Amino acid sequence: MQKAKVAVLVSGGGTNLQALIDYTKNNNANFEISLVISNKEDAYALKRAKNSNIETEIVLRNEFKNSIEFENKIKQILKEKEIDLIVLAGFMSILTENFTSEYPNKIINVHPSLIPSFCGKGFYGLKVHEAALEYGVKLTGATVHFVNEIPDGGKIIKQKAVQIEENDTPETLQKRVMEQAEWIILPEAVNEVAEEFIK
Repeated sequence: MQKAKVAVLVSGGGTNLQALIDYTKNNNANFEISLVISNKEDAYALKRAKNSNIETEIVLRNEFKNSIEFENKIKQILKEKEIDLIVLAGFMSILTENFTSEYPNKIINVHPSLIPSFCGKGFYGLKVHEAALEYGVKLTGATVHFVNEIPDGGKIIKQKAVQIEENDTPETLQKRVMEQAEWIILPEAVNEVAEEFIK
């Protein structure tokens, strides 16, 4: 069976990457992870990729004059590997229109809240969960969406709600949102979108 070729862009621990790897191992997935690109040399996600024999590339922002050159390098690698779909899994670099406009409905991101709540510029990592707790919402969750030039502004593909508990801290909430939402809906959404590429 033909599978869509996916590149996963990472910066950190790679738990969402692991969820994607596990999904491809345990399901008859419509996609394969062909490449992992990191903008951090020491990202643990690179180790996860190597453990699963996935090719890796490191592209460091500080080796380029500006973000356009940095993005162009990533684009070049994606073209060489004939990548169909790009997944941002904790990629800590906002992509500009120079990049996103070349891949309409081909870049997928997971965000740890129910968009349109607690999203956009400045909302990433623990900050999202801190804001949700501060605001006092009773439900949060995760959203998988397409990426465009507006941070967290692309069309929503999938969402899953997670209950907030009384004694939650940003850390406990982050963990629960990952386990109960992100790790479930990200692979499902990628699989759904990938189906379009193999028809």
